[in-house]
Amino acid sequence: MQRVLTQQDEGRAGGEEVRGGSVVKNGATGGDKVEKESMMMELTRLVQNLVKESSWWERRGVDCSILAAAFLCLPLAFLLLRSSQLLWLSVGVLLMGVAHAVITIKGTHLASHGALSESQAWGKFWAIFFIEICGSFSAQAGVQGHIKMHHAHTNIIGLGDSSVWKVPSLSRTVYLFVAPLAVPVITPLVALAQVKGRSLALLVRTVVNITLGLYSQYWLLTNISGFRSMHSALLCMLVCRAMFSVPFIHVNIFQHVGLPMFSSTCRPKRIHQMTHGVLNLPRNLLLDWTFGHSLINCHVEHHLFPFLSDNMCLKVKPIVSKYLSEKQLPYQEDRYLSRLHLFFHKYQELMVFAPPITELVGVQ
Repeated sequence: MQRVLTQQDEGRAGGEEVRGGSVVKNGATGGDKVEKESMMMELTRLVQNLVKESSWWERRGVDCSILAAAFLCLPLAFLLLRSSQLLWLSVGVLLMGVAHAVITIKGTHLASHGALSESQAWGKFWAIFFIEICGSFSAQAGVQGHIKMHHAHTNIIGLGDSSVWKVPSLSRTVYLFVAPLAVPVITPLVALAQVKGRSLALLVRTVVNITLGLYSQYWLLTNISGFRSMHSALLCMLVCRAMFSVPFIHVNIFQHVGLPMFSSTCRPKRIHQMTHGVLNLPRNLLLDWTFGHSLINCHVEHHLFPFLSDNMCLKVKPIVSKYLSEKQLPYQEDRYLSRLHLFFHKYQELMVFAPPITELVGVQ
């Protein structure tokens, strides 16, 4: 078990004691003032004030426009795929792959958090549309696994510790660079396994929506793009859907695995859990647009405030990083290639063996 001495312990040496997340001066009587506002409450207040001052365009409009642009690119992509010239055919495949990534990664992620609409009814509709029809997965299973498990129990062993991404039987090269290409095939199969045993209505809805999404692309490729054989159309679908699968798997493991893991019986306060167990990657023009800021360079902000859209996570980033620095809390960042190098050379330790449990002394 790893034990980490935190700033609270250093505070004790200076005459302070931590009680329930509040700091009390040693020797204080019951009438002395106790710090009423926890760090998480204080940071939340700062962020909420900025959100209230922001326009609808900043809160939701920017991200909705990016998603709309991705959908608008699809007709051009299908038309380019009609070309017999390799250059234009390649451009069509690339355009469709990028649009598909924006819709199925950025879109499904925002929809799962209800960040596309303030209406709960519309939020549920968008979740089903993006996750099931576009993403070929179960909306209920997606929300359950991502929101209620991963976000609620980030880096808690046996709950939200990202172990779902581990496949110990695969070698590091296969796992990091080859296996992700099968994600488009595996995703609907996992979705069906997730809804097995659930209500008949949920099962039928999931199967119908996933089938609708897959068949729509296939029909458009054969009837608009002019693919004459089923195999060529299916191959094109696989290439477009797998185009960003490798970085998708990388991002999901780079930002949590290898960071402090906690026991469910001795978990730290939320602000310590998220700042120790989450990492930001640097700005990347391509991944920022396709995956969204909340999955790349604002992942810490996203885990602290999961209701924010990608653009709002980027806007509150200076406030969050400054506040954590002032409170001497970790604000973890690392380069994509640096994390890839770490995982490649420490694959057994990070992706095969059970992770050590970290105990943050003084904050439990």
